[in-house]
Amino acid sequence: MTSPLHQRAVVADTHNDLLMAVTARPPGRWAAFFRERWLPQLVEGGVNLQILPVFIEDDHRPEGALRQTLRMIECAHVLAEGNPEHVRLCRDAAEIDRALDDGRIALVLALESMPGLDADVELISTVHRLGVRVASIAHFGRTPLADGSGEDATGSGLTSHGVAALREMERLGMVFDVSHLGASGVAHVLELATRPLLATHSSARALRDHHRNLTDDQLRGVAATGGVICVNFFAPFLAERTEDMTLDRLLDHIEHIAGVAGVDHVGLGPDFIHEVMSDLTRPCCEGLDHRGVDPKSAIPGLAGPSGLPMVTEGLLARGLPEKDVMKIIGGNVHRFLGELLA
Repeated sequence: MTSPLHQRAVVADTHNDLLMAVTARPPGRWAAFFRERWLPQLVEGGVNLQILPVFIEDDHRPEGALRQTLRMIECAHVLAEGNPEHVRLCRDAAEIDRALDDGRIALVLALESMPGLDADVELISTVHRLGVRVASIAHFGRTPLADGSGEDATGSGLTSHGVAALREMERLGMVFDVSHLGASGVAHVLELATRPLLATHSSARALRDHHRNLTDDQLRGVAATGGVICVNFFAPFLAERTEDMTLDRLLDHIEHIAGVAGVDHVGLGPDFIHEVMSDLTRPCCEGLDHRGVDPKSAIPGLAGPSGLPMVTEGLLARGLPEKDVMKIIGGNVHRFLGELLA
């Protein structure tokens, strides 16, 4: 049974690739498929605030990347318009709060890297007009804006176009996401940023030495901007051995980040790869460096959003104060977006 605290808290998930699964269906099925397949899981998991990333698979790059970006943005609008009693696509803090007050799930659009935009930084304003409020500028590899974490050996910061993208996002009031950015790129952003930063789905490198995780210095750096680091649930980023890919290991990462960055600077960014992949007929991340681990790997019980109450119960069982648990499972992200999207 879900704990009373989980039921009354704002539960925020800063990274669920469900748009990939929905757009794999015919457009006429988008709203219904979301309602039938994903909405029940979000409700069961108690999710009140959901960031929806637009991730472009390799087979759309480069020529079809912009078309697929627009298609996925349109999908978000369609599924929201087709389920108005359950969800609302939100552009600012006021709309988020209205959705929560009405008992609807607040959806916020994000770009995971910008392959559809690349060096055409002026198009950031275009996607902002369409409702995008969060964005990152790299994935695993190299982009015209920056190198992803899979290219850490290059030691590269942001390109001139990447710096321009950061400045344009700040001008527009968008949230800059450092997840997936290479180490030198994170350092560069920390030097340049004038607004708080978000890591939508990054865990602790001190506990799992994987390039997708953030070091303690990086955690402190993001927190120093007033930002929030949201813990990735993807099992291979939490532990190297399969037998260690457990709820307890996830809780270790959450507690470590809270200890290093402060409890006001940690959230949840599950990245439910297993659940999304099960909806697709082909792998979405083929060729990416997961160190040979099946990308469908998941912590038992946490393959999808319906398992989120387990995290709340686990944190409470470890003796964390209720007020801190409420911050971690969504309160911090709600506050952060309320300030950044005001």
